[in-house]
Amino acid sequence: MQHFLKIDDFNSAEFWSILESAMSMKRDDSFGTGGLHLEGKTLGMIFEKPSNRTRVSFEVGMFQLGGHAVYIQKQDIGMGSREPIADVARVLSRYVDGVVIRAMSHDTIAEFAAVSLVPVINGLSDLYHPCQAVADVLTIVEHKENLQGRKMVYVGDGNNVCVSLAQLCHLLGMEVVVACPRGYEPPVTGITIESDVRKAVANADVIYTDVWVSMGQEAETEKRLTDFKGFMVDMDLVKLAKPDAIVMHCLPAQRGFEITHEVFESPQSVVFDQAENRLHAQKAILVKLLG
Repeated sequence: MQHFLKIDDFNSAEFWSILESAMSMKRDDSFGTGGLHLEGKTLGMIFEKPSNRTRVSFEVGMFQLGGHAVYIQKQDIGMGSREPIADVARVLSRYVDGVVIRAMSHDTIAEFAAVSLVPVINGLSDLYHPCQAVADVLTIVEHKENLQGRKMVYVGDGNNVCVSLAQLCHLLGMEVVVACPRGYEPPVTGITIESDVRKAVANADVIYTDVWVSMGQEAETEKRLTDFKGFMVDMDLVKLAKPDAIVMHCLPAQRGFEITHEVFESPQSVVFDQAENRLHAQKAILVKLLG
């Protein structure tokens, strides 16, 4: 049994296998009618945070693979308050074949996985967002094919999305640069940190950004908006990258803050390819762990 809590849980060969599986299912099963790889299986989905792409992609993915998903909100089970996390894990994992958890704290997912009898997938935590990273790299592969030597520049907060994306891109042979203000660096080795955003994006193949204020950071809004002044991805910044560079955002986007409306809607934007690829990436992860 294998969990997927963070990028370190798989090696490069395993990730390439997942990406190839996602591309195959996307190409051959574009309308959701094909191999029922998970027929008769059930996925438990514990969500402590609201979600659009993560929830829908996992639910639809399980349906297309012949399985079923059970959506469980925080208040439904009171995990960690009404009942200990370990007890919920030991009960739920006797009912289902796998569990996705979208949690406020990564410790919650780790504690659950430690006693779970079935694979556990991190659907987002405060530290990591590995499923998003797989969909993002799938998108880069589709548009750039060869990853070796490609330059991916993340502009913004070194948050959970940034950490997982930087780790995966580095693992698969990309040059990774994170452009952020001092104090917002991601704890990732093997990458370059740059406070000069214009220097960072020079000759980039990929420019990626995310919101400056994530869920749970609302009290820091004023400070963050000040600290990130000058880190907006606008057309002047995009022009410093390669002419065929793509622009990415994991959504939801705050247009006019981390990215301009012009860039978001430009031909270089592949934002909605990313969003679609959450479905295909999720299906490949599910097949690997539950198949």
